[in-house]
Amino acid sequence: MCLNWEEDYKKRLTTAKEAVQQIKSEDRVVVGLGVGEASCLVEAMAENYRAYQNVEVVQMLALGKTAYVNPGMEPHFYKNSLFVSGKTRKTIRDGHGDFTPCYFSRIPYLWEKDLPVDVALVQVSPPDAHGYCSLGVSVDYTKAAAEQAKMLIAQVNAHMPRTLGDSFIHVSQMDYIVEHNQALLSLPAPQIGDVEKAIGENCAYLVKDGDCLQLGIGAIPDAVLMFLNERKDLGIHTEMFSDGVVDLVHAGVVNNSKKNFNPGKMIATFLMGSQKLYDFVNDNPMVSMHPVSYTNNPYIAGQNDNLVSINSCVQIDLLGQVSSETVGMTQISAVGGQVDFVRAAAISRGGRSIIAMPSTAKGGQVSKIVPILDEGAVVTTNRYDVEYIVTEYGIANLRNRTNRERARMLIDIAHPDFREVLKVAFKERFHADY
Repeated sequence: MCLNWEEDYKKRLTTAKEAVQQIKSEDRVVVGLGVGEASCLVEAMAENYRAYQNVEVVQMLALGKTAYVNPGMEPHFYKNSLFVSGKTRKTIRDGHGDFTPCYFSRIPYLWEKDLPVDVALVQVSPPDAHGYCSLGVSVDYTKAAAEQAKMLIAQVNAHMPRTLGDSFIHVSQMDYIVEHNQALLSLPAPQIGDVEKAIGENCAYLVKDGDCLQLGIGAIPDAVLMFLNERKDLGIHTEMFSDGVVDLVHAGVVNNSKKNFNPGKMIATFLMGSQKLYDFVNDNPMVSMHPVSYTNNPYIAGQNDNLVSINSCVQIDLLGQVSSETVGMTQISAVGGQVDFVRAAAISRGGRSIIAMPSTAKGGQVSKIVPILDEGAVVTTNRYDVEYIVTEYGIANLRNRTNRERARMLIDIAHPDFREVLKVAFKERFHADY
């Protein structure tokens, strides 16, 4: 690396408006994930739309303004989503963008051949004394995109925490640098009701002292964390974590002391939460951030003994087929790390995988346990991989169970209002009484 990195840094300084003028029509632009998005660069790119034709914007979870998908932007930008969110669903549904199915762990490999990167827009912390900037809350596929891109444009933000691990990019790798300080997006705490609490308590029953946890964000993961205060020596190896894990660290519940793999370290690839979370991870040697090709690789994550994977879903049928990313034919999210960690838990010595969900949706009008998946629904986690299914009504362990056993166990944890209908479907399908 260049010893005179300060001079390089000054030479590469520019404004967001000037930097995005380097993007050309037909370029593929990869944008960082979630709260790690370089929003000042993305917004400047959208404002410069008249200069582009058919720029492909590739991103996983979009939380920023996403003006490039607004009506009228179609000739200028094409959205290629790796995870469909509320910001991008309409664009994809209307045919102005598309969705690329890919396991989260495999996304960095897209940049090598299938989706070569013309431009990467990343957000980093200010450089340290050696000229290294941290990708902070978004290492995931972003680091690989930055390394593979023909052009790297970086937003340097003093509010980006300096996370440790495999999270650094040197100033010499950057083509253009834009200094723009702004607070990271802070996500509100989810609303946890009685149903979520019951699900959380059921999931927590399956967590033992010394376990290593993978969990996501939302009411159910946070509800699980609420019931772990009596556990001891928990560890973390996950794709992401939020504020609830920080509370357990402060309570002494999570200390990573029993981890046989990366002992003493909380392993993650991206982060989303409140300022409390961002302050906690800043320069914290307990937190080790890595590319998703490391964190979510089942054969790496599975080296953790007693790995407990906790995920959610949209629907499950009586055979145990789990749909987690579509409502019928409508893509509403993506696989994320669910299958990566379900398989990692299966590899892990003493591992357990949990799919947790409320028993109903639409205010109790429909059952999430169904005789068959909705027409057009995709199977995210197949019945050969599924293990524990948890609702507010109990726990069903489907591993190595027959079709009939699985169906009976799922009916038992369905909402009581729908059990009779499910029993009729059971008899029709299996030619046997429930």
